[in-house]
Amino acid sequence: MKSAVVVFPGINRERDMARTLKLVSGRDPVMLWHADTALPAGTDLVVIPGGFSYGDYLRCGAIAARSPIMAAVKKFAADGGLVLGVCNGFQILCEAALLPGVLMRNQNLRFICREVYLRVER
Repeated sequence: MKSAVVVFPGINRERDMARTLKLVSGRDPVMLWHADTALPAGTDLVVIPGGFSYGDYLRCGAIAARSPIMAAVKKFAADGGLVLGVCNGFQILCEAALLPGVLMRNQNLRFICREVYLRVER
């Protein structure tokens, strides 16, 4: 599996993710800088790791979601490519509109803690 890890300013888990991907796949992932505009040919998986992109000064992931690399990530996802967002990476994917319907306000605007059924869809 050929994977790529996207690195944003402030992200601090990219090395952990790269190590994990190498352990799982046997191949070093390509490290992409947020200012890059394209994914390497033959990429099978794009991972956006956790951390604090841009210090999370605006909304978590809002600035990172508008970085140049995200246009390529969006196209990759639209073409059926696998994209994984962990922690802050998940927030970046939400802000980039790649996960429609998530992080919506609940009806009562109060914290809810309960188990829920989760189904993974492609």
